[in-house]
Amino acid sequence: QVQLVESGGGLVQAGGSLRLSCEASGSIFSLDTMNWYRQAPGKQRELVAAITSGGRTNYADSVKGRFTISRDNAKNTVYLQMNSLKPEDTAVYYCNIGGFVFGSWGQGTQVTVSS
Repeated sequence: QVQLVESGGGLVQAGGSLRLSCEASGSIFSLDTMNWYRQAPGKQRELVAAITSGGRTNYADSVKGRFTISRDNAKNTVYLQMNSLKPEDTAVYYCNIGGFVFGSWGQGTQVTVSS
């Protein structure tokens, strides 16, 4: 059974930075695409960034140039570096492996950006 544990969320002022981490267990981490999603109050969960096993990345338009996803296969960990944060980035951020419908999810970590 796959387990994902996120950390690194918190409260930050607009323009600030945070780095989220997600440690995976129970899967062949190095072979899987890893995803970060977020869900703001009253909104649908949306894909923020993804990274394939080969290191190819994909970002939502709203975070391009500000967020960077990376992975350390030796540590079974995926990261999301978030810079130039905006109030509209406020959400619960979830780590995901295996996709939106059939994948596994972490418990989520709250990111709050104050103006």
